Amino acid sequence: MVRSRQTVPTTLRTARLLLRPWAATDAARLQPILEANYAHLGPWIPAHVATPLPARELAERLGGFGDDFAADRAYRYALLTPDGSKVLGEVDLFPRAATGRVPLRDADHLELGYWLDAAVTGQGLATEAAGALLAIAATLPGMTHVEIRCDAANAASAAVPQRLGFHLSAVEAGLQVWRFELVTNDASSSYAGDP
Repeated sequence: MVRSRQTVPTTLRTARLLLRPWAATDAARLQPILEANYAHLGPWIPAHVATPLPARELAERLGGFGDDFAADRAYRYALLTPDGSKVLGEVDLFPRAATGRVPLRDADHLELGYWLDAAVTGQGLATEAAGALLAIAATLPGMTHVEIRCDAANAASAAVPQRLGFHLSAVEAGLQVWRFELVTNDASSSYAGDP
């Protein structure tokens, strides 16, 4: 399936957050967050995201995330305070098809992911950020639904899709798959409900 290029915004603002693509220059601010949160994040997110790296290697990783964003392969947003001064976590949209993650042009649905610094959990920030990306997902032509995949043992992470109106559609190898249906028409999507 080939469709015209749809622009995913590079900057989003919510009531309490600034979301923008990672840049190599974020490495110095992100590195201490990853170091302080490895035990908190390590069990739940991929090692290539949770593992602290030396600043130079982390800068290369973040630059790659920025390249993926520009190429419509993955949309990884730095989750920041409104003034952009403090890193709070990350929120992501990954284009998917039945075969897994694919470039947006080949996708029929999206996966939404997130993580937070342990110091800012319990404040609804993950839900706020995920809700902002759910609104973006609803504008992308041809998308049928959004999924959130989280470890069945991670109750805090599973609370986010529940708050946003997702339903548990499957459990695969210990991962809960939460699904939010998008209502589609000719060229665009909209919410099936009010998250």
